[in-house]
Amino acid sequence: MHSTSLTLLAIESSCDDTAAAVLRDGRVVASIVASQRIHEGFGGVVPELASRAHQRLIVPTVEAALDEASVGKHDLDAVAVTYGPGLAGSLLVGLSFAKALALGLDIPLIGVNHLEGHIYSVFIDEPYPTFPFLCLTVSGGHTLLTLVKEGFVHEELGRTRDDAAGEAFDKVAKILGLGYPGGPEIDRLAANGDPNFRVFPSPRLPNKDHEKNYAFSFSGIKTNVLYFLRDLHDNERKGMLDEHLPDIAASFQKAVVDALVGAIRDAVEETGVKSVAIVGGVSANSGLRASAQLAAEQDGFELYVPALKHSVDNAAMIAVTGAFKLAAGQTSELSLTAEPALTL
Repeated sequence: MHSTSLTLLAIESSCDDTAAAVLRDGRVVASIVASQRIHEGFGGVVPELASRAHQRLIVPTVEAALDEASVGKHDLDAVAVTYGPGLAGSLLVGLSFAKALALGLDIPLIGVNHLEGHIYSVFIDEPYPTFPFLCLTVSGGHTLLTLVKEGFVHEELGRTRDDAAGEAFDKVAKILGLGYPGGPEIDRLAANGDPNFRVFPSPRLPNKDHEKNYAFSFSGIKTNVLYFLRDLHDNERKGMLDEHLPDIAASFQKAVVDALVGAIRDAVEETGVKSVAIVGGVSANSGLRASAQLAAEQDGFELYVPALKHSVDNAAMIAVTGAFKLAAGQTSELSLTAEPALTL
């Protein structure tokens, strides 16, 4: 779908990771991600700190990607960059850098929607899905189910009405006294817990009028975990966490995974589409991967999940998506602006 005679630099700075990648001759030959550990003490991303860190990291990160690919700036044919959604200050750092580079080198600028980047991350490594395919995007900021009919022709089937799945993982981890980011911590604990220890409410909203519903709400399950522990006396709460922390983590994770995989199975049945992708940071969750693979075997669909390093925010997905856009003649003007709000 994208040109094989192209050298493209991609930049991703939508949240708290500064990332750069180089795509050459149809392959990602370099991918660098500089993570910001400064947020760990705050239990979440602090936007002002994130944008300042991007300013410090953008130049060395791009230089590292070019060096790893053995590519010079003047070898570049185009530059792709995330323009949204994300944190406004963070997006502006990457966008400003990309614009300056495109202008200075007189090469095309390609604006990439962060959510599209996640969707097309399944084209970084083979095997690739065939069109049409269903795509569940699950991350710290986004949860939505999309029917990808063909390149950049999408139909949204449903999304979360409030918190994203990854956000719920992080908030529940904080309630349980775990570190940030919380998703990997809950996944690790859940591996040794009883998923049937407690039944938490499903984050999937109920169907109405006998129609399939693909909307989610993760605020309720987060609150339910909070109230479950809050209603215990101090000694009971301490004993519960000391003895049953893995069980609580496993029960919470099961409720989230069952809702997500249930929506996929219903969408496969309703649309007849037999190719399914799961992308975004939460796609790294081992429980979600295992449950989705089991569903694929039982329901007869093909499952595509990016490599773990391409599940979290990265520039490789921006590079591939940018190459697709360039091949389709979709370039951007230098007047391209950051769009922090959730769009696709």
